Amino acid sequence: MHARVGDEIVVRGTTSGVVTRDGEVVGVHHPDGSPPYDVRWADSGRVTLYFPGPDAYVRHLGHDPVAAPAGPGAAEPYTDAAQVAPAGGAAGAGGDRVRAR
Repeated sequence: MHARVGDEIVVRGTTSGVVTRDGEVVGVHHPDGSPPYDVRWADSGRVTLYFPGPDAYVRHLGHDPVAAPAGPGAAEPYTDAAQVAPAGGAAGAGGDRVRAR
């Protein structure tokens, strides 16, 4: 999992009755964007140090798109994750999922 400041962390409830929680990444401790992250949680406004588990994913928000490859025959740039649009909707409509490396 990799994140940048401004991305959103979403933590899904893994059992019945557990609410999904989300927050904004406000600090990254490693240059490669690996955990842990400082996250400002939407439900409380508190900033905590967060080590994501398997129930968490990153929504990459507000970043410049990856530059196009240079020249003919150049390999496509690798991105850390791919967003998938929910059925019947556009990407960013609340059902985005991120595929981790």
